[in-house]
Amino acid sequence: MKTKIFYSVLIGFSLLLLVNCSESKKEPVWHEVYTKQGLKVVEADSANIKVHLRYSTSNNFLGKDVYGNLEEAYLQPEALSKLYKASELLSKSHPELKLLIWDAARPRRIQQVLWDKADIPLPERSQYVANPESGSIHNYGCAIDLTLADSAGNPLDMGTDYDDFSVTANIDNETELIEKGILTELQVQNRAILRSAMTQAGFIPVRSEWWHFDAFSREETKSRFKIVE
Repeated sequence: MKTKIFYSVLIGFSLLLLVNCSESKKEPVWHEVYTKQGLKVVEADSANIKVHLRYSTSNNFLGKDVYGNLEEAYLQPEALSKLYKASELLSKSHPELKLLIWDAARPRRIQQVLWDKADIPLPERSQYVANPESGSIHNYGCAIDLTLADSAGNPLDMGTDYDDFSVTANIDNETELIEKGILTELQVQNRAILRSAMTQAGFIPVRSEWWHFDAFSREETKSRFKIVE
């Protein structure tokens, strides 16, 4: 009898351990992670915006899914208002186009993964991937990566893919790149349409990445918002 009781207790304890281990391996409930700090989800279709988070796929510079079950884009409310304004401006100037979001708020835990796995020499790495110690503006929910898409949702040709770590993605030397035959006038024109809508809405472009826009300066971001861990 005692032996049966012992084995019953042992089995019960083992099952409890398995349940706890299983729960500890569950993915974060991203909606709770973000909304806990006041971030809001992008209401994509209603605002003529499409969302396709590249880090929720293997189609990114790491070649693997690092977001798991995160499929929606989140931003701080003021950044989100600016995004909706950009979409509105784009609809007026180019009704055949829409915004296509590749990344928005990004927890620092994911920033660490990008930093650790980036195949870029350490001295140059911070030029393309923010050091998680100081944090990216993405980590505060105040930055967004996006492009333009046609009415069918197909991305327009911008001359490079997302997360292209070359000077071709830089926005300061586009005229020179056209002259050298590296970029076409159409590709630069597409970039200009995107920049126009975003900057008119109050976003700040990043010189090295045509797809990246900050809703606020780094100083304002860090003084006003908490980093999402």
